[in-house]
Amino acid sequence: MWIDQVKSYGRLIKFSHTVFALPFALAAVLLANRQDPVSWFTLWWIVVAMAAARSAAMGFNRLADYEYDRLNPRTSNRPLTAGQIPVKSVLVFVVVSSLVFVASAAMLGRTCFLLSIPVLAVLLLYSYTKRFTTLSHLFLGFAIGLAPTGAWVAASGTLDYRILLLSGALMTYIAGFDILYACQDVDFDRQAGLYSLPARRGIRKALAISTILHLMTFLFLFSIYFVFDLGPIYLGFLVLITLLLVIEHKLVKPGDLDHVNFAFFHINSVISVLLFLGIWTDISFF
Repeated sequence: MWIDQVKSYGRLIKFSHTVFALPFALAAVLLANRQDPVSWFTLWWIVVAMAAARSAAMGFNRLADYEYDRLNPRTSNRPLTAGQIPVKSVLVFVVVSSLVFVASAAMLGRTCFLLSIPVLAVLLLYSYTKRFTTLSHLFLGFAIGLAPTGAWVAASGTLDYRILLLSGALMTYIAGFDILYACQDVDFDRQAGLYSLPARRGIRKALAISTILHLMTFLFLFSIYFVFDLGPIYLGFLVLITLLLVIEHKLVKPGDLDHVNFAFFHINSVISVLLFLGIWTDISFF
């Protein structure tokens, strides 16, 4: 059934995880719209570009990590490693998604089109970083953190230093919870010779670094309040976001990783949505 295939591809790229970064990109569009109205045409192609870029990156990651995923008990049942989707089909999926991303960027203007190729290269390169550096989590954060800046450039046609603060928030936010997520695979990563931070530095130290990164996330988000002249509603939402980050780190402890998935899938999804709602509500009332 075609619906089963759609579900398999959705599981392949973890489509539901789009909620981690897309609200940050849409928040950038809201901020850009305050100085130059953004058309529905532009918004549409920004969303398409975001979805296509993420699909290409996740599909490529599954291909690059195929052998590791096949041997890791936690990932051996993924659609590709379980044989639900052929390798050639995933390769076609990655190529098509990449072309859609570049085409979408072209619809957003010459600057976006020219930037789409290096951005795509960064997104794909991430899949290999865990083979040689413990900075792979930061690299992932950097790659995904390009989304708000890209959305701002697409919406306004210019680059403003202020939007880099939102990208910084997304970068440290993603890197921080990716470290938490990697704690699940510490034994396998050590056995496979991979360079995840928990495997190379230990879970306790990795969690401490994750905490520092999320503290930086808070500082970036707090600075946005000043540089974009936001109001008290945004600060109220920021308090909620901060509380969720604290809860996330209370749930994941060196001797207790049972709540990693809850922290990763549920709390982080809420944080991203709260950020968007905070900026949208604040702009609507002030």
